[in-house]
Amino acid sequence: MEQAIVTVKKGEGRLLKSGGAWIFDNEIASVTGKAADGDIVCVRDFDGYAFGSGFINSHSKIRVRMLSRKEGQAVDDAFLRERVQSAWEYRKKIVDTDSCRVIFGEADFLPGLVVDKFADVLVVQSLALGIDRLKETIIRFLKEEMEKDGIRIRGVYERSDAKVRLQEGMELRKGFIGQEFDTRVEIVENGVRYIVDVKDGQKTGFFLDQKYNRKAIQRLCAGARVLDCFTHTGSFALNAGIAGAKNVLGVDASALGVEQARENASLNHLEDRVKFVCEDVFELLPSLEEKKERFGVIILDPPAFTKSRSSVKNAVKGYREINLRAMKLIRDGGYLATCSCSHFMTPELFAQTIAQAARQAHKRLRQVEYRTQAPDHPILWSADESYYLKFFIFQVCEEK
Repeated sequence: MEQAIVTVKKGEGRLLKSGGAWIFDNEIASVTGKAADGDIVCVRDFDGYAFGSGFINSHSKIRVRMLSRKEGQAVDDAFLRERVQSAWEYRKKIVDTDSCRVIFGEADFLPGLVVDKFADVLVVQSLALGIDRLKETIIRFLKEEMEKDGIRIRGVYERSDAKVRLQEGMELRKGFIGQEFDTRVEIVENGVRYIVDVKDGQKTGFFLDQKYNRKAIQRLCAGARVLDCFTHTGSFALNAGIAGAKNVLGVDASALGVEQARENASLNHLEDRVKFVCEDVFELLPSLEEKKERFGVIILDPPAFTKSRSSVKNAVKGYREINLRAMKLIRDGGYLATCSCSHFMTPELFAQTIAQAARQAHKRLRQVEYRTQAPDHPILWSADESYYLKFFIFQVCEEK
């Protein structure tokens, strides 16, 4: 059947023309031919110039997500297998593949699809209707490519339970794809062992994007007293513990997260030096300050304080508050690792917010390094949404 044609308005499609993968509803002049939601359509400029093809969804503000820049490209098994092979070959070259993100949506030219590998288990998150139809074929090809390297995947679990699916006119979905299996999976990362709960953990069960940032803090922690805020399941805290920290306190507001963090500490025989409490970080930091507590290293790894442009101002207040409080708790010459995982908190705005906190705390910052997400979450230039994690390490000094 001949593909329908989506024509972009004159003067629109700036994101698309600069290399992006999205066409918004208000950028479209017309749709010629029949196209059901999720169908592949041909995309053309107002003058007939072919942009390539993508899948359409009338329920979404992102009306078309591009799959190919080639005119007339068939989105068939050969096309999908090539995309999968490319994604897997890239991971084998740039990261430890025992646990890694194998497919990262638009940055792997498979928009709306995320696949994480935890040891011998895959976790899938599908956030767009068109890719939802293709996900099981993609998973099959992934398993076949991994099997060529001697990796046998014992199970696949779907975590398509993000609310963004509702904006796409899709139902939330969670459960096994294929045979059932034990959804508590043990992984090893940076020498630390974890139990990953792929069924009930946040998002896909574990935040793989911080893998090398966790490793980066290890060299700072030997002999130090460490505070890990928003610890989730204890990952930064445990990296500090195996690096020889004197003692570590991990804090999170989630009782389930703290319970899992304690289990992970026991798994690594660190329960005597790495402790966890279930408390609100915004309430705990001022109370520690009142008690005149001091730490050699503090890690701030909060959830995204903003998921839209409209709430950025409030997010800035939150980031400034926790960084200000943390700086006051760090002994002279100690270290602060601080990050933002919100795409809308730009690197420039985040740096500006930290600088404001330092001035208010009367501290001087010496930047040790600036990092982003692990390279299995590649940043695709011109696809701004793929660049979201900002991670600074500073030495915090008293004003001299």
